[in-house]
Amino acid sequence: MGYTNAGKSTLFNRITEARVYAADQLFATLDPTLRRIDVADVGETVLADTVGFIRHLPHDLVAAFKATLQETRQATLLLHVIDAADVRVQENIEAVNTVLEEIDAHEIPTLLVMNKIDMLEDFEPRIDRDEENKPIRVWLSAQTGAGIPQLFQALTERLSGEVAQHTLRLPPQEGRLRSRFYQLQAIEKEWMEEDGSVSLQVRMPIVDWRRLCKQEPALIDYLI
Repeated sequence: MGYTNAGKSTLFNRITEARVYAADQLFATLDPTLRRIDVADVGETVLADTVGFIRHLPHDLVAAFKATLQETRQATLLLHVIDAADVRVQENIEAVNTVLEEIDAHEIPTLLVMNKIDMLEDFEPRIDRDEENKPIRVWLSAQTGAGIPQLFQALTERLSGEVAQHTLRLPPQEGRLRSRFYQLQAIEKEWMEEDGSVSLQVRMPIVDWRRLCKQEPALIDYLI
């Protein structure tokens, strides 16, 4: 996701080899487009291309615009694509962050993708890291492909750190909780115990795990 014309669809096409319509105009992507990609040490990952954000949107379009972004709230990691060659870089970043707050997606982990470095003088692809050595920003060019390996490296590091993996033992009366894990497509392995309880090996986005723990406080008691 990102401000309009930041190069989201071009980047999406580059890393998925898809043919999503990409043009230098407002709302070239009218709804989220989904593709599956394989990320090293993480596995199959779903990537979504969203409509571009914009400041001062006409009032009658606000509701429809925000409705297209609701999938964003379910993301494990947001790729905030930014036109690094735009003189309004900071303004565009703030505009996107404002919308994320409005749709209650501002707490989702984010990786900044500084696109269009081919339009900057003598700029090489790189990964910027925080004080804990976690990737927070990737500089690349979706147009030329420079920096795509660095992006995948950052994705591997970030996604592997944003996934919760646990083993639980649920008593027979917790069938509803077991069903919730199935709804979240989080169960990797399941087996019956002699006492009738069910053991589950689950893997899910850490944001979903935290949300589920808040909704189901007893969940912590079932951890093995």
